[in-house]
Amino acid sequence: MNKLDAGEHRVESIEELRELVGNPHEAVIKKSIALIDEQARAYIQKSPMMFLSTSNERGQCDVSPRGDEPGFVHVTEAGQLVIPDRPGNRRVDSLSNILINPHVGMLFIIPGMEEVLRVNGQAYVIQGHPILEALTFKGKAPALGIVVDAEECFIHCPRALKQAGIWNQSSWPAKEQLPSSQDIFHAHLKINGYNVN
Repeated sequence: MNKLDAGEHRVESIEELRELVGNPHEAVIKKSIALIDEQARAYIQKSPMMFLSTSNERGQCDVSPRGDEPGFVHVTEAGQLVIPDRPGNRRVDSLSNILINPHVGMLFIIPGMEEVLRVNGQAYVIQGHPILEALTFKGKAPALGIVVDAEECFIHCPRALKQAGIWNQSSWPAKEQLPSSQDIFHAHLKINGYNVN
């Protein structure tokens, strides 16, 4: 199977990109702040799900969904974010990346709301800190947490979620039409030579 031959159609520079797209309105630039203010705090406290983006030393990226009860990401008085790391599959992709490259990006969502909150910053991993007790879920505090010092925070326009109809249940495919996660899992294991009994 041949890869797409982009050739002369590739955009090669920021200058070329700007010539094609133009420049953003001043308000789009000025809406970005370097802290978690009360408005962002209120959004995060109502968000039951966020996506955490990290990358390693080679720039290889990973995005991990994180979800719990609304407000599961704790906002400290100083505006730092503390994300609980609940037990999972033990791949620890995000945590490993943060130990190598502390730059992270986050996307918070609230069900039914089409605007999302974007936060970027520097992160580090903690264990055994008293703050983790505040993140207890179903009677158990997380063994590990991720602390993020926010460097950029802004609300993102609703276009993507609105056009996707993500909250419109009438646009959702029937369950029997959905891809099978088990089939995907087994197919990928087979590609890597792992036999499923």
